[in-house]
Amino acid sequence: MRSGVQHVVGIDEAGRGPLAGPVVAAAVILNPKKIPDGLDDSKRLTAQRREELFELITGSALACAVASISAPAIDASDILRAALEAMRRAVCGLAIVPGHALIDGRDVAPGLPCEATALIKGDQRSVSIAAASILAKVTRDRMMAQTGKYFPLYGLESHAGYGTEFHRNAMEIHGPVVGLHRFSFSPLKDRQV
Repeated sequence: MRSGVQHVVGIDEAGRGPLAGPVVAAAVILNPKKIPDGLDDSKRLTAQRREELFELITGSALACAVASISAPAIDASDILRAALEAMRRAVCGLAIVPGHALIDGRDVAPGLPCEATALIKGDQRSVSIAAASILAKVTRDRMMAQTGKYFPLYGLESHAGYGTEFHRNAMEIHGPVVGLHRFSFSPLKDRQV
């Protein structure tokens, strides 16, 4: 912003590691005059604080957008490509075209409408990326809690699709769900669908 770029967008994703559900990316252009207090890496915040900040971010940001890539689409490519595509879609869904993107991680999503910089630990170094990490995490957690209502045997509302002992046992007993579980991830990789 000091170099004259208007509308810096922060981009992050949630859900690269789970065995079930989508990968979700968020893009946030914060209002420099209304940056919510307490923005941080979503993993360093309580669920309640993330929910509170979600409302503050969506209520004060100049623009924000969220995109997801489903488990079957992840299986059809790979998790990195799927996460980068979700990031691209989130940025393209913004009501404002950004002047520059700050992305958490090592990789810049191809096809962005602006120049971009990847920042390792960006969700701890940039309030814009921290805001995006919160939106992505809260959105994905809500999606998984909702999905858990349709598949109650898997406990998705408690572990959000991660490979907990309970989730692995449920998959062993009840089998994985096509369209929900990621068959390209271990321990499902060698299983026939």
